[in-house]
Amino acid sequence: MRNLLYSHKMSAQFCFLLLLFVLGCASPERFDILITNGQILDGSGGEPFHGDIGINGDNIVVIGDLSKATGKTEIDAGGQVVSPGFIDIHTHLDPILELSDCESHVRQGVTTALGGPDGSSPWPFGNYLDSLAQIGVGMNVAYLIGHNTVRRNVMGLDNRAPTGEEMSAMKDQIAQAMQEGAYGISTGLKYLPGTFSRVDEVIELSKVASAGGGIYTSHLREEGLGLLESVREAIAISKEADIPVVLTHHKVVGKPMWGKSEITLSMVDSARTSGLDIKIDQYPYNASYTGIGILIPSWARAGGNEAFRQRVSDPALRDSVKAGIVFNLINDRGGADLNRVQFAKVSWMPELEGKTLGHWCQLKGLETTMENGADLVIEAQLNGGASCVFHAMDEADVERIMKHPQTMVASDGRLVQPGMGHPHPRWYGTFPRVLGHYVREKKTISLPEAIYKMTHFPATTMGLQDRGLIREQMKADIVIFDPETIADKATFEDPHQYPEGISWVIINGQLSVANGVFQALKAGRVLRK
Repeated sequence: MRNLLYSHKMSAQFCFLLLLFVLGCASPERFDILITNGQILDGSGGEPFHGDIGINGDNIVVIGDLSKATGKTEIDAGGQVVSPGFIDIHTHLDPILELSDCESHVRQGVTTALGGPDGSSPWPFGNYLDSLAQIGVGMNVAYLIGHNTVRRNVMGLDNRAPTGEEMSAMKDQIAQAMQEGAYGISTGLKYLPGTFSRVDEVIELSKVASAGGGIYTSHLREEGLGLLESVREAIAISKEADIPVVLTHHKVVGKPMWGKSEITLSMVDSARTSGLDIKIDQYPYNASYTGIGILIPSWARAGGNEAFRQRVSDPALRDSVKAGIVFNLINDRGGADLNRVQFAKVSWMPELEGKTLGHWCQLKGLETTMENGADLVIEAQLNGGASCVFHAMDEADVERIMKHPQTMVASDGRLVQPGMGHPHPRWYGTFPRVLGHYVREKKTISLPEAIYKMTHFPATTMGLQDRGLIREQMKADIVIFDPETIADKATFEDPHQYPEGISWVIINGQLSVANGVFQALKAGRVLRK
């Protein structure tokens, strides 16, 4: 009898527990973050759809009708677009140890950035990534290994081909970086010392990155008069090294070449038809940014600043250097007008920041001639150099490149905070500028196309498997913005301005921008391939 009563008691307890389980299953789902009523653009390039998103931890777990669900944080995205976080495939992350919260990028909606562009990267590579992971970062960051960095490590600024031993040493450093998590190799063939390399050197080093599954991004050897030959060189590197190539910050510099993007884009199409993987990234502005030394013939800077000083002290050599600078002022980044060269960062004369080379001539009581401008370029370089904005591109080329199906959006921007020099506005406004100016106002490209160029396209180019799309089980990197108000505010005259219209930025399931307010979180991760 006692055993029977015990059996009934256990059966009743089991039924009660079963009832609780059933009721629990029938109760509304609960998420860490619940996004409702949004117009979802999932990053694939397809049309938007309405739906809700449930996030737990750092993953998207459910997409659909979650009207009965609840969340610890609930976001009503009515009237707004819900997009994957933007992926910036060309970023100058150099100040990240100082600006580790990455505010200037996160407030643009960037959740992942690829650093190490234009041939310049951290070294030692793996140790640097370890340090970043230890201090924490405001967005996800990944890196390329820079050809210029490796060449400088091994050969300094020598203007010559490497010896067999030096080539082996460079290959070893690239292989080491790939093993330590590099996503590929970058070159800056316009800059020192990469400008001294021949194509066979670049091919051999790129083969090492290719063997590690990496990509190749290139600041082309020339973007002005030598642009077409430089695109051919990049295509040849892709073929010979068997590596995907990105023509990075693709543009056409200098009035003599304006309109030639029609040819470069046709070259990309032809290369792809032949089976090569050639892509493009671009920033949405008609002015570039780099060091003033880009106006100086590369041979004059071989060996470093002291060698340059000695050359310009020789009257005959100085005349040759000046002639090269004058040529570049007329035909290349100078735009044939000294007022198209705008100083951005001048440590030795901050009052020049925001002013032009023509203004500096006037300040010194000089006529605004190309020859006087060339003398001041030499003076600037001898003083330690300067960063400049070069207004030498044509808007028609910018829009033509943007429309091309193989073009991704990228900032070529540097991490910044208000008060740091007079930067290019792309450092604050690249992604909102595309969505506001080129999508909403000019209708250059469609909104789904723009989101694809900012998210899934760069993710697949990098080989990221869990970011760049709004899909269940993908990482919860999400941007919520108002398509009617999103806008860049930074200008060439007043660059230190954050964009408008982005209300929420979620990085790895954490609220990095909450209802328009930046949160000083370090929600990002250091990504290794």
